[in-house]
Amino acid sequence: MSEEEPLQICGRDRAVLRAVAAGRCELSPGCEPVLIVDGVRCADSGVAKRLIAAGLVVKPVNSAVAQLTPAGRAATGFVSA
Repeated sequence: MSEEEPLQICGRDRAVLRAVAAGRCELSPGCEPVLIVDGVRCADSGVAKRLIAAGLVVKPVNSAVAQLTPAGRAATGFVSA
């Protein structure tokens, strides 16, 4: 992401980011991470890959708990950018 282009995220992605921030999400590690929200696989199969690629969610390695990056926290409004 460049500083000239503001990050554009849709309402669905913002809702997922809020769920991650609330500790309600898990990510399966692997080449195609799967997002689990409240114990249920997310219907948007590409959301995890999309948010990781945008730098908003930490790519899972060993931990299944989904975590926001500083940019993800800023996108949800929890901290200023």
